[in-house]
Amino acid sequence: MAWITVVLLAVPLLGALLLLLAPDALRPVLRTYGLILSAVTLVASLVLVAAFDYARPAAMQFELDLPWIPDLGLRFHLGVDGISLPLVTLTALLTFLCFVYLSRGRGSVGARPRALVFTLLVLEVGMIGTFLALDLLLFFVFFEIVLIPMYFLIGLWGGEGRRAASVKFILYTLLGSVVMLLGLLLVWAQTGTLDIVALTESHGAGMSRSVQILAFVAIGVGLAVKTPMWPLHTWLPDAHTEAPTVGSVLLAGVLLKMGTYGFARIAIPVLPEGAAAVAPWLGAFAVVGIVYGALACLAQRDLKRMIAYSSVGHMGFVLLGFATLTPVGINGALFANVAHGLITGLLFFLAGAIKERHHTADMPTLGGGLLARLPRLGSLLTFAAIASLGLPGLAGFWGEMLALLGAFQPGAGLPLGLFRTYMVIGGLGAVLTAAYFLVMLSRVTHGRPSAAAGTERPAVDDRLMPSTVPDERPVAPIGREPDAAATTTVTATAERATPAPDGPDVEPNEWLAWTPLVVLTLLFGLWPGLLLSLTTPPVQALLGALS
Repeated sequence: MAWITVVLLAVPLLGALLLLLAPDALRPVLRTYGLILSAVTLVASLVLVAAFDYARPAAMQFELDLPWIPDLGLRFHLGVDGISLPLVTLTALLTFLCFVYLSRGRGSVGARPRALVFTLLVLEVGMIGTFLALDLLLFFVFFEIVLIPMYFLIGLWGGEGRRAASVKFILYTLLGSVVMLLGLLLVWAQTGTLDIVALTESHGAGMSRSVQILAFVAIGVGLAVKTPMWPLHTWLPDAHTEAPTVGSVLLAGVLLKMGTYGFARIAIPVLPEGAAAVAPWLGAFAVVGIVYGALACLAQRDLKRMIAYSSVGHMGFVLLGFATLTPVGINGALFANVAHGLITGLLFFLAGAIKERHHTADMPTLGGGLLARLPRLGSLLTFAAIASLGLPGLAGFWGEMLALLGAFQPGAGLPLGLFRTYMVIGGLGAVLTAAYFLVMLSRVTHGRPSAAAGTERPAVDDRLMPSTVPDERPVAPIGREPDAAATTTVTATAERATPAPDGPDVEPNEWLAWTPLVVLTLLFGLWPGLLLSLTTPPVQALLGALS
């Protein structure tokens, strides 16, 4: 069934090309067109899940291996195992849910609808291809394909600062990719092959320790930019803040996973000695990112920007799991990858919906009381925040817990005391994560709704107010009309009040887009073995040289 991997790439690619060839014919049905193509891709990924041989999750399955550039020994080599299967399915699911969100109502495609559908389809090709590629250069090609559509997604459909954010995104990621390419070419020069399966099985044979360290650092820098790892993260908050809702969902839910996936697929198994040498430094950057991300979240006013900084912290736990070089830690990192994609994807959907209704994502301006004004939307935001802070029983708990457990007993040869220090710092970061999400909920969802902006209430004589009814309006002196200063104060207060929500609570297409993420967050939280049984055998195989 190697054809199924081709279908996963061919459907969105051919759909995008058809938009170029027959734009006028497809213009009236653009919403349905994108929805159908993404649905077919999702069905193909579910066929992959159903046909996967779960007795051999460490083996590459559905392989397609064809000559690509024979003179250079490059091959079009695709396949999946227990590490890549969840990420392929997650990518297809989130892309489909983005098209569901855009299908009607507030999430409409808006300006340049044909270009938006084309951009999302090309983006899906690059994302899925990255997780299927089993050739280093093919991996790099797919890894880079996503940059251009995401650049335009931010630059054309983003907020007021979209141009600066899109330029910052492309510059950071391209520079990181150049460094990564040098590392990949160094591996090729030393081993004579670009085949990831062969390189993984050889566990760094043919490369000296110094070469492995150099290659790991080069490849790791490129992956760390995409992850993103502190201090290479500064492009992320601006990109998330300015990106449209679907752009933020795919950026957080999939693009960041491409960086962390590269550590599991290439850097650690292909360069085991380099991984062992750099692991303490990787762990140090990881825990700094955890604490820094949490503290930055506490300082944010913008809801989307806060969620963006939370990704820096969550990806810190993923990197800490990889740095332990243990089955427990790496399993935790891979679990956290999927959990973060589900939960943070939901958070960005909800943040986008709040911004579209209130025309702002500024938390002080939102003013609290969301559960009273829009109870369903407020309840979903509460659920997603509680899941993201790592409540036991939800998907966000297991990855962070396993990463910290892996740091308690790191791989052979790694400094035990240092990694236990990382565990303590990471635990502090988990506490801070709970703090900033609870602060966010107290500022956005709880409390009494403020008066809607633009509604001016005059100052009143307190003799006219029943004593049982609290009132915070300025009180006019008895026998005198309210003066201009009182009226000005009330008007200024009204201007700072919560903007009235523009529209209903949760619309049908939003329910359809968000419900699968809620269900999967509960499912993986209550039954983590679904993912862990899939990833454990391949993790043990990739750590073979370090066991």
